[in-house]
Amino acid sequence: QVQLVESGGGLVQPGGSLRLSCATSGRTLSIYDMSWFRQAPGKEREFVGHITWSGGSTYFADSVKGRFTISRDNAKNTVYLQMNSLKPEDTAVYYCAARLRYEGQYNYWGQGTQVTVSS
Repeated sequence: QVQLVESGGGLVQPGGSLRLSCATSGRTLSIYDMSWFRQAPGKEREFVGHITWSGGSTYFADSVKGRFTISRDNAKNTVYLQMNSLKPEDTAVYYCAARLRYEGQYNYWGQGTQVTVSS
């Protein structure tokens, strides 16, 4: 089992920055990768980016590429989503998700944290 808790969301003006945190607990040594997803009102959940737990390789959706970065602190079992040059269309509830080794899908999700980009 893996438990995930997101934090760091809030209200930010366009062009601003925000860093989200995803604290993990449980079988963290079994995690293969972590991903960030977001869901805006009236829209389906979409993929934002991911990072491999051990190697730190990252991949991002085109919509955020060049603006968002993902990092991890293995000592704290925490993954971060650094969001820069935020746009109103980035407004959404952001979720982190964990995929364990030998599992083909993300079976563990956080509760989500609201990010609102508005003037």
